[in-house]
Amino acid sequence: MQQMDQATQVRPVLVVDLDGTLVRSDMLYESFWSAFSRDWRTPMRALAGLLHGKAALKARLAALGAPDPATLPYNAEVLQVIRDWRAAGGLVALVTAADETIATAIANHLDLFDEVHASDGTTNLKGPNKAAFLRDRFGEGGFTYAGDHDADMAVWREAGAAMTVGVSGRLRRRVDDLRPGARHLSPPKSTLPALLKAMRPHQWLKNMLIFFPMIAAHDFNMTALYMGALAFVAFSLVASSVYLLNDLLDIGSDRLHPRKRLRPLASGALPLRTGMAMVPALLAAGITFALMLPPTFLLALAAYYALTVAYSLWLKRKPILDICALASLYTMRVIAGGAAASITPSVWLMAFSAFLFFSLGAVKRQAELVDMVQRGVTEAAGRGYRVTDLPLVTQMATAAGFVAVLVLMLYLNEPEVLTLYNHPLLLWAACLVLLYWVSRMVLVASRGKMDDDPTVFAARDPVSLVSVALIAALFIAAKVLAW
Repeated sequence: MQQMDQATQVRPVLVVDLDGTLVRSDMLYESFWSAFSRDWRTPMRALAGLLHGKAALKARLAALGAPDPATLPYNAEVLQVIRDWRAAGGLVALVTAADETIATAIANHLDLFDEVHASDGTTNLKGPNKAAFLRDRFGEGGFTYAGDHDADMAVWREAGAAMTVGVSGRLRRRVDDLRPGARHLSPPKSTLPALLKAMRPHQWLKNMLIFFPMIAAHDFNMTALYMGALAFVAFSLVASSVYLLNDLLDIGSDRLHPRKRLRPLASGALPLRTGMAMVPALLAAGITFALMLPPTFLLALAAYYALTVAYSLWLKRKPILDICALASLYTMRVIAGGAAASITPSVWLMAFSAFLFFSLGAVKRQAELVDMVQRGVTEAAGRGYRVTDLPLVTQMATAAGFVAVLVLMLYLNEPEVLTLYNHPLLLWAACLVLLYWVSRMVLVASRGKMDDDPTVFAARDPVSLVSVALIAALFIAAKVLAW
C-alpha cells in the first residue's frame, strides 16, 4: 500500500468527484459533442477508441474536443464547500473518471485542489477502481467523499464520511444507511421544465408557414385543415429534435454568449444524457405523425431534417451559405404544407418565400453582429462572420426584403389573381404595410433591439402583430367586400 505523506495524515481530506458533482455535466458527453461539432467523423473515431476500452475512448475524445474549463457549469454550492474546507486547513483532491487532461485543465482553472487523479487512457477511475485507489492513497476511512452516482457507492464504503450532490431519494437513503450523518447538497430538481424549454415550443410559430399554401390557394376545406394540423404537429416535434441536436453541437459556443449560455443544456439545467435521448425520441414521434400524411410530406420532412443537420455540422460556419440554408429551412415548411394538403405551391409563392426568408435570415445574422459590436467581440464563436461584415449583411437583409415586396406586387398584377378579388387595389396597401414591416425589422436589428430569432421577435412585437393583422384584413377585405 502506498504510504500517505505527513501532510495528508494530519489534514482532513475531501475527495470531490467531477461529473455531476463539481460540474453539472458529464465530460465524456461534453468532449464528444465538442469534437463532433468540429468534425463530423467523430462518432466513427469514438467507436474506434471504444474498442480499446472506455478509458481509451475518454482519452481520444479529450484529445479531439476537450471543453473549455472557463465556461463549464460549475456547482456553486460544491465550490463553496471546497473553499470552506480549504479555509479550515483541509486538503482537497479532485478524483474523477474523466480523462486526466480534462481534469487537470479544470483543476488549473479553479486553483482549488491539492491533488488531481483521473482516468489515464488505460484505467477508468470509476466505481471499484476509484474506491481501491482512494483506499491505497488515503487509507480506509481516511477521507470524505463527495459524489453523485450509484457507482460511487463503492467509494462511500471506503470513505470515513459522505457527501452527495443532486442525488435521487433512493440513492440518498442508501447513502444514509451506509454513512449515517451524510451531508446532502443540491437537492435534485425536475428536469421537465428544462426539457420543455430546450424543445423551444415558442419556435413552433415558424411552423404556421405550413398553412401558407392553403391560404394562397384559398383552400380552407376541413380535410386540408386536418392535414395541415397533423403536419404542424409532425414538423414541431421534428423541429424540437433538431433544436436539441443543435444545442448539443453548439454547447461550447453557446456558453460564450450572454443569453444562449442560459439555455438548458449549456447551463447544466438539462443533463446532456437526457438531451441526447430526446433527439431520436422526438424525431420518431414526428415521423409517426408524418406517416399519416401523403408520402411527399415525409420526403419534405426528411429533406428539412437533412438540411438542418448539414447546417448544424457545417453550413452555419459558412458566411452567406448559412443564410441561404436558413431561408431554405423556412421555405421547406411552405413546401411541406403544400405536400400535406396536396396543394402545389405556385412559383410566385415560392419566390416570395425565398426572398422574404432570406431577408429574415440576414436579419438574424445582423442582430448577432450588432450584439457582437456592443460586447466588443470581433468574431462570432462557431460562425464565419466578423463585425466588419455588418454593413454587407444589413444590405442583404434590406435588399432581399424589398425584392420580396416586389415579387408580391408583380403577383398581385397577374390577370388570374385580379379575378380572385373584388377590390384588388386594396392589396397594394398590403404591399406598403409589408414594405414598412421589412424596413422596421432591419432598423430594429441595427439598433440592437432584436432577439436572436426575428420570427420570435415578430411574434412578441406589437407593431409586427398589428402589421400582420392589417395585411390579413386588407386581403380579406379585397376578397369579400362587395362595394
